Amino acid sequence: MKLSFIAAAVALGLFAATPVLADDAPATAKPTPMATAKPDAAAKAAKSQECSKQADAKGLHGKERKKFREECKKGTM
Repeated sequence: MKLSFIAAAVALGLFAATPVLADDAPATAKPTPMATAKPDAAAKAAKSQECSKQADAKGLHGKERKKFREECKKGTM
C-alpha cells in the first residue's frame, strides 16, 4: 500500500513539474498592466499635489477647495 502511494506521489510530482520545465516563454515578454500603471499613478499623485499647492496659494477651503482640486486634476483649469 505504501509503495503504491509513494509511486503515485512521485508521478503526480513529475506531472505537476512538467509545465515548469517545458516553459518556452520568450525572453522579451510584454509588460503587465500593473507595470504600466505605476507611472500613471505617480503622475496622478504629482498632479494632485500640484493642485493642492495651488488651492493653498489661493486660500481655498471646504467645498470651494474640493471643487477647485477636482477641476484642476481633470485639467479644466
